[in-house]
Amino acid sequence: MPILDLLSPQHVLANVAAADKAQLLEQLAAMLAGSSAEQRLIGEALNSREKLGSTGIGRGVAIPHGRVPGLDRARAVLLRLSSPLDFNALDGLPVDLVAAMAVPEHNPEQHLQLLAELAEMFSDSRLTTAMRQAQDSGELQAELAKFSRNRPKSPPWTD
Repeated sequence: MPILDLLSPQHVLANVAAADKAQLLEQLAAMLAGSSAEQRLIGEALNSREKLGSTGIGRGVAIPHGRVPGLDRARAVLLRLSSPLDFNALDGLPVDLVAAMAVPEHNPEQHLQLLAELAEMFSDSRLTTAMRQAQDSGELQAELAKFSRNRPKSPPWTD
């Protein structure tokens, strides 16, 4: 399933507040989970991945992600933060755009596919600029929809 199909309107949010990276990861786990047990497992996966190295990829973008045991399907959420956070990103810039995902532990191929799609999406500077200028969640969703309509039908890595 393409990443944009996972980002339903209730999973695309603008002006999200978080005091720090740890609080943001907790919020992301809650948004991605369907139950308190899943929230704990997703939180552990996000934090474990973050301990390996920051998922702040640069240019104000972070992609926290994790493979989660017992998860039935992939889930994703996209946020624009109300205030940028220090994320120990590769370029040292604070993060204001966050796409988080949790995928079933037994599906590493899907995990890599979704990461590649997110990297492609965030490499489009027109999209990231529009996402930062969106006034609310509705505008943020509209920018994603426009990007989805205008992108090639097959990702370049499948040729």
